[in-house]
Amino acid sequence: MTQAAHASVNGIDLYYEILGADRPGPPLVMLHGGMLTFHLSFDALLPALTAERKVIGIELQGHGHTALGDRPFSIRQCAEDVIALLDQLGIDQADFLGYSLGGLVSADVAVVAPDRVGRLVVAASHFRATRSEAYYPEITELDLDSPRMPTEEESAAMVGAYEEAAPSTEDFFRSVGQVQPAVHDFEGWTDDELARLTMPVLIIVGDTDFVRLEHAVEMKQLVPDAQLAILPGTTHMRVIRPDLVLPMVTAFLRR
Repeated sequence: MTQAAHASVNGIDLYYEILGADRPGPPLVMLHGGMLTFHLSFDALLPALTAERKVIGIELQGHGHTALGDRPFSIRQCAEDVIALLDQLGIDQADFLGYSLGGLVSADVAVVAPDRVGRLVVAASHFRATRSEAYYPEITELDLDSPRMPTEEESAAMVGAYEEAAPSTEDFFRSVGQVQPAVHDFEGWTDDELARLTMPVLIIVGDTDFVRLEHAVEMKQLVPDAQLAILPGTTHMRVIRPDLVLPMVTAFLRR
């Protein structure tokens, strides 16, 4: 059974879904990638994950069913929106799985409210540096011929999913104009902030991801209880691949 609703938080109507509502144990909050929707990001994982636990899928400001509106977009504001939703739902603590933009927001929740996060999975996200340090040059230079960049088919799927769900289908490129710089120019967290993340953390990147492999290794070394998985033959857009990600995430989240 799926419950879908909007919650009034911090001046926006935040869309969320609850799946597997009758499952015991801590819920799993799942946060999608930039300009993606909850289902486009995670549908391949949901049958197995919802068989074991309650899943809360949230669509962040300017994504999916949640309108961009007139409020400025930022990673910290998205994290505060997620915390406010958990408050409304009466959830003291949850596990988190965030992909790309959702990984940044999930990690920021862990930094500002560590008691709200039990276990944290961060996929295809940078942690601590601006894009020139965290990303490969062809990503920062928007080299559309790079194998790391989204394919035409992947780009079309992003636009299609947005137009199917968004309150205003004309806002896709306006959302891109706010979300992309917020992600690319995000400076992240200090070494001390990362060192204070005491919950178990699983970092996942593709070997052909946006994120530099050495950057992911550095983050693994800075977070005390962190594991790192590098997926072979995997681009940024394909990181949430069920054949590799599902078994490792399921094992990591089991207590």
